[in-house]
Amino acid sequence: MLHRAAQLYINFGGNTGEMNYLCNMATVNFRIDLKAKNDPTKIYVRFKGRDFDCEAPTEFLVSKKDWSVSKQKIKTTFSSDDTRNNINKELKNLETEIIDQFNEDNHQGIKISTKWLKDLIKLFHNKPSSSDGDSKIFLTSFSDKFAIEAKNRTSVRTGKKLDIRTIQDYQNSSNKIKSFESYKGKKTKFEAVDLIFHGELIDYLRSIQLLGENTIGGIIDNVKAFLREAEKMGYKVNQSYKSRTFYSPSLKTNDIYFDEDEILKLKNHNFEFDGYLDNARDWLIIGVWTGLRVSDLLPLTKKEVKNGFIDNTNFKTDIPVTIPLHPQVKEILNKRNGNFPRNISDQNFNDYIKDVAENVGFVEMVKGSKMTLIKDDKGEAKLDENGKKIHRKLSGIFHKYELVTSHICRRSFATNLYGKIDTLTIMKITGHTTEKQFLDYIKTTPKHHAEKLSKLWGEMYK
Repeated sequence: MLHRAAQLYINFGGNTGEMNYLCNMATVNFRIDLKAKNDPTKIYVRFKGRDFDCEAPTEFLVSKKDWSVSKQKIKTTFSSDDTRNNINKELKNLETEIIDQFNEDNHQGIKISTKWLKDLIKLFHNKPSSSDGDSKIFLTSFSDKFAIEAKNRTSVRTGKKLDIRTIQDYQNSSNKIKSFESYKGKKTKFEAVDLIFHGELIDYLRSIQLLGENTIGGIIDNVKAFLREAEKMGYKVNQSYKSRTFYSPSLKTNDIYFDEDEILKLKNHNFEFDGYLDNARDWLIIGVWTGLRVSDLLPLTKKEVKNGFIDNTNFKTDIPVTIPLHPQVKEILNKRNGNFPRNISDQNFNDYIKDVAENVGFVEMVKGSKMTLIKDDKGEAKLDENGKKIHRKLSGIFHKYELVTSHICRRSFATNLYGKIDTLTIMKITGHTTEKQFLDYIKTTPKHHAEKLSKLWGEMYK
């Protein structure tokens, strides 16, 4: 089956060689398991690109004798019924949905994985887990329906359709509540969502699911959203969710950043020219002096530099920003004949800058949080209900280089400029729409503020 982007390219005059290159970038293929004992059997979709190869089952069933391996669809004849034709049409729609969502998510740096594909297929099939009658009574019946219908909702703040991550967040919250219900052995009615339910759900998510406080807080926020919407639709819900005691847990994270001396140390470290560490280090320096999200940083090209400024439209917010070239950024571009460093994937960038930080010598022990494999008392990996290894973001004391991720770019940019120029100017460059969002990126400590005040007094009374 031809890659949709490649087909469009041919339609507008592209040649076959270039078409084959595009096809190799990302392809959607359908198959059935001819060796499966069941007949009819499920149709599988395989999505393959340069950095990923994932496969997941659809909910479409087909008899083995009716499947065309070469055409990757159900055989059609003059006697074919509407059901077969409709399934073929839906397979084409699913292919389009996968490519469209890939183009959006890949640009934002979202990892393309089997889970990503499964979630997309689940949303595509658009099937609630229970009847409309149940959704008027039971929390998870309603929350499943809420998550599915969220595909057609728009954000109150932006007026745009909700992105797939928000929709998946609703569905994931619904799934966690269903796991809790299985653990308790009963479904939860709206009227039973009281303070006791609230406390038991939080205990379950902490002790059984091993989730972090901020993740749990997000689930409770979604429970409140489900109940608000249900009440708006006229369903009878317990009013406890409006109580202050029905709180959403949260924990302030100890995120790291690079101060200006550390950035200079990074810049001056001697790596092999144009080796993978030198390349990643240069992207890191550009990142900390532009404040761009990784989805906007890594695609930068020479054409976006005009008269000493970078002109960029944030992919996430669609807000145009203009950023002056910092002297260190100019030096990197000059070193590369006006070009940005060699393009790398978001995942490689995150991996490589840890190596960069370790090589430069950021090995001091600091407070922070990082993804960690959860083990049992015997030292073996714990598994979730689907048999997958459980990783959780845990707080602790780690080497600083272990905590370096792409987010350090924006945090460093905002923190190093905070207090030196007005907040609004920094926000216009970072693309933050609210001061609260912006202040979450500021990581200066009380000691740093005290040192600034001490320096000011020293200059005043010199």
